[in-house]
Amino acid sequence: MIAQNKTENGYFSLVSENEHFVVINKQPGINFHSEDGEFGVVVAVEKFLNIKLYSVHRLDKMTSGLLLLAKSSQVANGLSELFKAQQVQKYYLAIADKKPKKTQGLIKGGMDKSRRSMWKLTRNQDNLAITQFFSYALGEGKRLFIVKPKTGKTHQIRVALKSVGSAICGDPIYATETAHQYDRGYLHAYQIQFNYLGQDHQFSVMPESGVEFLSDACQQKLLELGNCDGLHWPKL
Repeated sequence: MIAQNKTENGYFSLVSENEHFVVINKQPGINFHSEDGEFGVVVAVEKFLNIKLYSVHRLDKMTSGLLLLAKSSQVANGLSELFKAQQVQKYYLAIADKKPKKTQGLIKGGMDKSRRSMWKLTRNQDNLAITQFFSYALGEGKRLFIVKPKTGKTHQIRVALKSVGSAICGDPIYATETAHQYDRGYLHAYQIQFNYLGQDHQFSVMPESGVEFLSDACQQKLLELGNCDGLHWPKL
């Protein structure tokens, strides 16, 4: 399912809803959880639908895109098990303004806490993060990344691209020197697919904001690439 819907209160747009779960397109710059006196995107969806929802996975504040919210704790447990078992295929878009050390491949390493709220990639095998990617030139020094995280660690994609020399444009933590030059952090949860209770689900949503995401070069490249699942991802 490909969706482009009305944004509700600046927090999200509704992509799909069924008896088990809701799929939304979270807007960038919105917290996942409520904090500092402002409610997060989960509460925003609960208020809009007037129902209790349960977290299954999460997106960073700067990240936009597809987010699943369960309608019961039982469904949340079931979907969470799919994520833990790596049976949910997720594909992200990112844009960087520096060419990576390699234009495609595998980024693998342990995720360790660094200074402040940062993480770093190490050779340690504890808290292992595995990320695959392809990158494409967009012109004017920009590169589009299609990223497939096999694991789901905090800041995983942001740290992975930083480790190959291509910190994400607008990232306030990992690209601090140039983040102010961009209108948002350029990371978007683009496509997701999984099987739940014997039924296949596939969702895709384009970024709704960001000059670089909405550029003709980026839009044309995404049109050419089509379904991310069809790319030649090496087996791990």
